[in-house]
Amino acid sequence: MEQSDLDRDQQYCELCGKMDDLLKCGRCRSSFYCSKEHQKQHWRKHKLTCKETDKAQLRKQKPEQPPPPADVQAPEKHREETGPEQTDSAAVPQTANTEVPGDEDGRREERSMNTPTPNGQTSSSPRKLSVEYIVPCMNKHGICVVDNFLGAEIGLGILDNVQALQKTGKFTDGQLVSQKSDSTKDIRGDKITWIEGREAGCEKIRILMSRMDDLIRHCNGKLGNYKINGRTKAMVACYPGKGTGYVRHVDNPNGDGRCVTCIYYLNKDWTAKEHGGLLRIFPEGKAQFADIEPQFDRLLLFWSDRRNPHEVQPAFATRYAITVWYFDADERARAKEKYLTGEKGEKVELDKASDPS
Repeated sequence: MEQSDLDRDQQYCELCGKMDDLLKCGRCRSSFYCSKEHQKQHWRKHKLTCKETDKAQLRKQKPEQPPPPADVQAPEKHREETGPEQTDSAAVPQTANTEVPGDEDGRREERSMNTPTPNGQTSSSPRKLSVEYIVPCMNKHGICVVDNFLGAEIGLGILDNVQALQKTGKFTDGQLVSQKSDSTKDIRGDKITWIEGREAGCEKIRILMSRMDDLIRHCNGKLGNYKINGRTKAMVACYPGKGTGYVRHVDNPNGDGRCVTCIYYLNKDWTAKEHGGLLRIFPEGKAQFADIEPQFDRLLLFWSDRRNPHEVQPAFATRYAITVWYFDADERARAKEKYLTGEKGEKVELDKASDPS
């Protein structure tokens, strides 16, 4: 029986929450994964509910082996050797540049698993991307990744804007929420500048900010219980390599109003193995962590509060990112009554379309 579009929209990778290019478990055919590797990582938990068709065969398998897809013969060495850190890690949803099996494996896998209509693709309208991908992903996992967000041409234009800004000498050492003047280099090694979007030479950055606003506008009222009515200016950050990073921290530990962190990455041909610089998130209450490579034209969203402590691991090449924080109206109002946070806040109207020009 063919599944409805609504059923497909409600399907997620059981490990990372990705909603596009999913593969169906070959045994129970009711759970989905974005890759065979995520099926392997999740098998310890999934085996408790997977209603296999061949229980005798399951008993012969090793406890931590995921079952092979229905029409795919299990390889002799089914379980890869991984260290404890790899076993405990959970990759975040990715919509491109994921490792794929060889051609023959891929063809066999396509025959044995269903691939539902992709969600979260950047060719979708902002509304479709927001409502069908970002909202359910954030509400389920608190973290969401969108690859190929703006396309190479606009992405390269934004990178040009950022590199030109860097040459002006406007970047200063990044500061901590509770620290304004003392040296923080042992805690964070980035250089930053704040951009409103109307500055000369920042036209492409303004396009990025307006596209972010469009997404949040369509998500508004659907992300948790938040009512978003504003955001910060854009924080343009550069880690100059040489092992610079940012120790584990929380963006909004004190209820300053920030509810959603939105980061756009600008790093061409970046690989964590060579360049480091992973953003590692430690979701509250979960044994797993999420590693996000700061790849070019990648957009990352996550809850800004104590649910998502995170760190930037040492970067060994120049690493660029642009971050915008969105405010919850009620929490921001309470924060203003209690103390002055020092955030460079800007009220934006999310009830009408942004002007990217």
